[in-house]
Amino acid sequence: MCLIMTMIAAAIFGGLLLVQKKKDGDTKALSVATMMFAAAALMWSVDGIFCVLESEPFFDISVEDTILGAIILVSGTAVFLAYSLFRKFKAAK
Repeated sequence: MCLIMTMIAAAIFGGLLLVQKKKDGDTKALSVATMMFAAAALMWSVDGIFCVLESEPFFDISVEDTILGAIILVSGTAVFLAYSLFRKFKAAK
């Protein structure tokens, strides 16, 4: 489930990044968040491939995996917000 959640988050942040680039705005924080979620999705995709090789299902749809996905989403969003605020305060000085 965490793979599905991080893929959706990567797609959302990637879409926001494309929209922000068209507006010629600051895209550094969105780029960092997109790369974090895309890297996490890639990591869990590789883990899923190894699970398939060991005769286990590709997607782990369990409560523990859902909680892990939620923690990753909250943590990634918190890093995005902190980085955005840091860049705004740095630009204001």
